[in-house]
Amino acid sequence: MTELTLTPPPPNNLIHQAVIVLGRFQPFHKGHISLINKAESWRMENSPKSKLILAIGSSNRPETMDNPWSYQEREEMIKSWINNQDGYVDVMIVPIPDIEDPPNWVSHAEKYHGKGGVFFTSDEYSADLYKKSNWKVIISPLTEREKFEGWRVRATAHMMSTISDIEAIRTVLSPSVHIDVINYLIRINGLRRLAFLGQGGEPVG
Repeated sequence: MTELTLTPPPPNNLIHQAVIVLGRFQPFHKGHISLINKAESWRMENSPKSKLILAIGSSNRPETMDNPWSYQEREEMIKSWINNQDGYVDVMIVPIPDIEDPPNWVSHAEKYHGKGGVFFTSDEYSADLYKKSNWKVIISPLTEREKFEGWRVRATAHMMSTISDIEAIRTVLSPSVHIDVINYLIRINGLRRLAFLGQGGEPVG
């Protein structure tokens, strides 16, 4: 197994007391958008002075079918959506590398997204890790979870990876991926690579 490097390093200036949404965003899809909108609504109502931090996990994973897009590309996917939304002026995007050590994940992640805020999630496993580290955790069920499972979205994108008809790509992906994100992926040729990464996926992310 290739040893994972901690890429990127932690930021120099941390913001504490933020509302954290953590995901791999492989790719950034409408299920993520639903969760982020709920987190932002909660923040505005309960902690408007806090920032919303979108934490991109697995920033150091090599390119595979399970992790086809770099953290920089995933950040641009998120920005392509946020830039066309009203509000979201207090949002930050922070990449976090994996360490393959669940018991120490939260203390590791705190070096990237800060301490003592609110962890907003739809994932029970992640919620449990943060609860054990004395975080306030809000669990919000993911909208249409089966439709928006990451591996399903990747499988659909893989199916379209050899299609040259841009409108067909938009039509097939738009039920699960926002049009701004689709257009970004088309612009960077980010779907074509899936044809060379193989078949498959896993039920996370």
